[in-house]
Amino acid sequence: MSNTTPAPDAADFAKLAELIQDVRVAMLTTFPDDGPPHVRPMYTQAVDPKAFDGTLWFMTDADSAKVHELAKNHGVLVTYAAPDKNRYVVARGTGTVERNPEKAKELWNVHAKGWYPGGPDDPTLRLIRVHVEMAEYWDGPSSAVYMLKLLKAVVTGSRIQTYGDHGQIGS
Repeated sequence: MSNTTPAPDAADFAKLAELIQDVRVAMLTTFPDDGPPHVRPMYTQAVDPKAFDGTLWFMTDADSAKVHELAKNHGVLVTYAAPDKNRYVVARGTGTVERNPEKAKELWNVHAKGWYPGGPDDPTLRLIRVHVEMAEYWDGPSSAVYMLKLLKAVVTGSRIQTYGDHGQIGS
């Protein structure tokens, strides 16, 4: 009996892109063979809900720990948090590193220019490509709505009711 879930489709990826498009900094977790998971903030390159195919892009230095860790273990987690929107996403996927000046040109922005003054052809620039295989999200109501629900629960002596949207994309 198969225990597999279908891979994410275009609608799944559009939902994921919608959830993360305004969260610029993600936490990228790699899994070194010789130690505990390694987590660090990374600037997510532009995510367009109309064109998102499940590929997340990040820029890094050629000699960074991420490059060495991904060479040995391609598994990654990428987490996004937008507390102001009460929105949280964790994506699991496969990460690879590449030197790709053409793609770097597509992704180029003021943040990249600050880190890589040599431009998209900078010899130290590497791209991390994360192919998302699954994601789980929690998209709650605004803080005001939450506070009203909390107040009602406290006043009535009941437990706060489940709120917001929670779902999974992919397997």
